[in-house]
Amino acid sequence: MQEGPIVLGRKQKALQKNRSADFNPDFVFTEKEGVYDGNWAMADVLSQLKKKRAATTLDEKIEKVRKKRKTEDKEAKSGKSEKEKEAKEGSEPEEEEDLEGKDEEASEDEESETDYSSADENILTKADTLKVKERKKKKKKGQEAGGFFEDASQYDENLSFQDMNLSRPLLKAITAMGFKQPTPIQKACIPVGLLGKDICACAATGTGKTAAFALPVLERLIYKPRQAPVTRVLVLVPTRELGIQVHSVTRQLAQFCSITTCLAVGGLDVKSQEAALRAAPDILIATPGRLIDHLHNCPSFHLSSIEVLILDEADRMLDEYFEEQMKEIIRMCSHHRQTMLFSATMTDEVKDLASVSLKNPVRIFVNSNTDVAPFLRQEFIRIRPNREGDREAIVAALLMRTFTDHVMLFTQTKKQAHRMHILLGLMGLQVGELHGNLSQTQRLEALRRFKDEQIDILVATDVAARGLDIEGVKTVINFTMPNTIKHYVHRVGRTARAGRAGRSVSLVGEEERKMLKEIVKAAKAPVKARILPQDVILKFRDKIEKMEKDVYAVLQLEAEEKEMQKSEAQVIAKALQEFDLALRGKKKRKKFMKEAKKKGEMTAEERSQFEILKAQMFAERLAKRNRRAKRARAMPEEEPVRAPAKKQKQVKKSVFDEELTNTSKKALKQYRAGPSFEERKKLGLPHQRRGGNFKSKSRYKRRK
Repeated sequence: MQEGPIVLGRKQKALQKNRSADFNPDFVFTEKEGVYDGNWAMADVLSQLKKKRAATTLDEKIEKVRKKRKTEDKEAKSGKSEKEKEAKEGSEPEEEEDLEGKDEEASEDEESETDYSSADENILTKADTLKVKERKKKKKKGQEAGGFFEDASQYDENLSFQDMNLSRPLLKAITAMGFKQPTPIQKACIPVGLLGKDICACAATGTGKTAAFALPVLERLIYKPRQAPVTRVLVLVPTRELGIQVHSVTRQLAQFCSITTCLAVGGLDVKSQEAALRAAPDILIATPGRLIDHLHNCPSFHLSSIEVLILDEADRMLDEYFEEQMKEIIRMCSHHRQTMLFSATMTDEVKDLASVSLKNPVRIFVNSNTDVAPFLRQEFIRIRPNREGDREAIVAALLMRTFTDHVMLFTQTKKQAHRMHILLGLMGLQVGELHGNLSQTQRLEALRRFKDEQIDILVATDVAARGLDIEGVKTVINFTMPNTIKHYVHRVGRTARAGRAGRSVSLVGEEERKMLKEIVKAAKAPVKARILPQDVILKFRDKIEKMEKDVYAVLQLEAEEKEMQKSEAQVIAKALQEFDLALRGKKKRKKFMKEAKKKGEMTAEERSQFEILKAQMFAERLAKRNRRAKRARAMPEEEPVRAPAKKQKQVKKSVFDEELTNTSKKALKQYRAGPSFEERKKLGLPHQRRGGNFKSKSRYKRRK
């Protein structure tokens, strides 16, 4: 039986229209089953950050200034063309109009504003020359293994994950993450870590140190008893971003286990971290500063149950003046623990820390202190003594002509990083920045955008030089050489990670040549010198000089926005200050209330003061109520324990005790009437029945 078409009334049609406005008919609830998404950590962290976002981002300000400059250039061009028309009467007007139309279309289409003449294009397309740097013979120095109990730097190269006796859930997670063969540091560390020995490991950055300590720890936790939740593993990291990354990798490796992890780093919500710590997670990943805060302010949290302590990037933590905090944390941990110390460089300070924290450690040195990644191609650009001002032009030329995407640009200062972001943004490149002046939200947002390929260039200070594993970084550019060789190793270690190829380009001045010589000596692959054509550098230098006004305009917009935020903050601070100074005592409070009632209408500042006052009065009342002694309440009697009850039954109570403790009505009647005939007989008392006895009367009544 076929059904005919359903005719809808007017009301039903109107309802359907309203529903379509609210709901999308194509929307379907979906659920990912068995697929683990590695982006959960970043999303979870960003959801915790509930800070107010700025009114406009830096990219929006740059875009605003660029559009303004475009319109000004168009107006200037149109003005010139009008003057030329007036000057040249009788020339062909149609051809001129066509040329103008073409110029306007080209200016609208080209966002990067590279409207160069053919001569300029010939200059800009000149190729850079590359020369191989000659290196002097390197003196071989034997590594000293003094102070270490055992050396395990030699490992079985044919070792696979299946040969390491790892549990099935971990092997399943390894295959899900796409790991095929363990890296050298993993081959050396995992078997030793499974034996429970202390480890002091040194390996080049980007060689998989996180999995090298996470896998043995997870293997041990799988077989631990789960009677009560206890935090057994502590991982210390130097930076927040590295903490988030280690947390993400650990969660991915433990995705098929019931092992819980917790992240405690600065910039995130303290209360949610405290709640997570109270639940006693199996693994805690923390920065030293935030961990000390929790230890001092959270009384239920302690480190006495820590069985495994891991110090990741130990040299960086010592650089950041965390030495005292680290020693305090080590003292708080259990003495019977396994300690693993990992670092990309092995300095004297790290050796001192190892002597304090490790017991009979196994020494694993896969790479020497100054080794860079094996597939890294190192290039250097020499800056002449009188040409230090060309650095910005050289970097701009490299990014516009040669290295256009997946680039990290390192600067020494936060101010220079910000300026480079503005300059490159005005040139039409997709740029982000990462340094200490940004809030935690802005830093994580910049990282996320770079990982998702929304931006091509990330300008950063040494905050991003340690531990961060950003997939697909092709090139690292050093605006200036870092302070030490180990900092250089960490910077260029952002590329050519985990066996991939990569390139580093460093700008070297006369004062930095000494470090360059040391790098060339230590390099295993040939190091090349890149030479840019002088015409190209001059062109970009002129372009940057013309952009100075636009850079100043962007900085002014930022300054205005900061002033607005500052003035708002000052108004609130003033209201709070006046309230704190004038309204602490009860008398002053009453005076303020009376004055407010007399005035009738209050100003905006007075209203805000009144709101704050009410809130504090309520807080004081609540605190006073909490300080009062609590009223005694009747508590239900506890049920007697069975074991002692049996013992009481064995001891027979005397008649006197029974009569004394029995308070029932029947017992009271018996007590008033005296003992019964049977009781008298038992006790040997005269037991004749008396007619006038209360007991006999009652029995007589019962018989009747």
